Amino acid sequence: MLDPKLLRNDLDLVVTQLARKGVEFDVSAYQALEAKRKSLQLETESLQNQRKDGSKSVGLLMKDGQKEAAEALKAEISGIGDQLAAIEAQFHDVQSELDRILMETPNLPDASVPEGADDQANVEIALVGEKPAFDFTVRDHIEIGELFAGLDFDRAARLSGSRFVTIHGAFARLHRALIQYMLDLHTEHHGYSETYVPLLVDGDILEGTGQLPKFKDDLFRIAPEDGGGRERYLIPTAEVPLTNLVRDSIVDLASLPQQFVAHTPCFRAEAGSYGRDVRGMFRQHQFDKVELVWITHPEQSWDALESLRSHAEAVLTGLGLHYRVVNLCGGDLGFSAAKTYDLEVWLPGQDQFREISSCSNCLDFQSRRMQARFRNAQGKPELVHTLNGSGVAIGRCLIAVVENYQNEDGSITVPEVLKPYIKVDRLHP
Repeated sequence: MLDPKLLRNDLDLVVTQLARKGVEFDVSAYQALEAKRKSLQLETESLQNQRKDGSKSVGLLMKDGQKEAAEALKAEISGIGDQLAAIEAQFHDVQSELDRILMETPNLPDASVPEGADDQANVEIALVGEKPAFDFTVRDHIEIGELFAGLDFDRAARLSGSRFVTIHGAFARLHRALIQYMLDLHTEHHGYSETYVPLLVDGDILEGTGQLPKFKDDLFRIAPEDGGGRERYLIPTAEVPLTNLVRDSIVDLASLPQQFVAHTPCFRAEAGSYGRDVRGMFRQHQFDKVELVWITHPEQSWDALESLRSHAEAVLTGLGLHYRVVNLCGGDLGFSAAKTYDLEVWLPGQDQFREISSCSNCLDFQSRRMQARFRNAQGKPELVHTLNGSGVAIGRCLIAVVENYQNEDGSITVPEVLKPYIKVDRLHP
C-alpha cells in the first residue's frame, strides 16, 4: 500500500508514476473524498472543542449556583454528542472508500524501471550461456513426455479438468530432484532458512502481499458449504505465507535481513490467460515452485534484490541452461513490485526464451499493508522492506532440462548437479 501521506502531499508524482505502469488514477474521485475527509475531521474537532468548553462552562455555572443555566447548557452539549456520532459515521464511510482506493492502487515503479507499455519494452541486461546445438530435430516437452509416458494431461483432465497434469516415472524423479537441488542450494550456499508453510490462508493474508482485493478472480477460494467457518484461499505462491510471517510484528533489528525459502504447490485460476499456453505444462492451475523471500532493512533492499537475482540465476547456471535477464518495463511490472528482474530460460522446443523466475523489490508496499516493522537505531518503529523471487519454478525448469538435455534416441542426459539425487547419467524412455 502506498503511503497515504504521499498521495496527500505529492499527488502529481503518484499520478505520473502510476501512468508508467499503465494505470490511470482517478484524481477527481480521490480529491473529492480527501476534501470530504478533511472537512469532516475539522467539523469533528470543532464540535469536540465546543463540547469540552461547554463542559467547563457547566462546571463554572454550577459553582456559581446557576443550576438552571447549567442544565440548559448540558442539554445543548448532549446534542453535540448526537452530531458527533452522525459525523463519525460519515467519516468512517469516507475513510473506508479512501482505504479501498489505496488497497487497489499499485506500487510506484522505481526510477531504474524502463519506460514501456508491455513486455516488448523489457530491457535485456544479461545473456548467459549459449543455445544448445542439435544435429537432429528437437522435440518439445510434450513429445518427450509421450516417449517416457511421463506427462499425462488426459488422465489429469478426468481428475480435475484442463490445465492439470499427472507426472510419472523418470519425469517424477526429475521433478523431485530439481526441488531437492534448489532447496539444498539455497539453504547450504545462499543462507536461506527452509520453511514449511500452510497452503490455505485467510483473505487478510492475501491482502498483505497485494493479491487481494485486486486479483480475486485469479485465486481459488475455499468456502464452507454451510456458510459457517472461515473462508480461505489456496496460495498462488509461497511468497504469500512467507512474507506474512512478519505481519503485525516488530522484528529484531539484529535479525535483518531475514531470508526464507519454501517449496510448495501453487494454485492459480489463470483467469486472465484464456487461450495462452494451452498445450503442455507451461501454464497450469497447479504447479510447484521454490520461493525465496527477503525481509530487510530499507537501506539494504536494493542490494538484496541483486543478491536475490543472483541466487535464482545460480539455479540455472548450475544446471547449465542458457538464459537471459530482463529488467521489466513499467507496463509489465507487477502490482506490488517497484522493480522486477525476470529470468527467461531458452526452450529449444519452443525456439524462444520463456520466463522461469521473477525477482522483485516491493520496498515498504507490502509491509505497510501487513504492519511489519522493526525498531531503528533511535528505537522508533519503521517499516521493513520485502522482496520475493522464484528460485525457481519447478515445472518450467523441468521443461527446460528435458528439452535442453534431450538426445536423438529420446533419452535425457542428467545434468551434473542432479546426479547426486537421480544417481544415473541418463534417463531412458
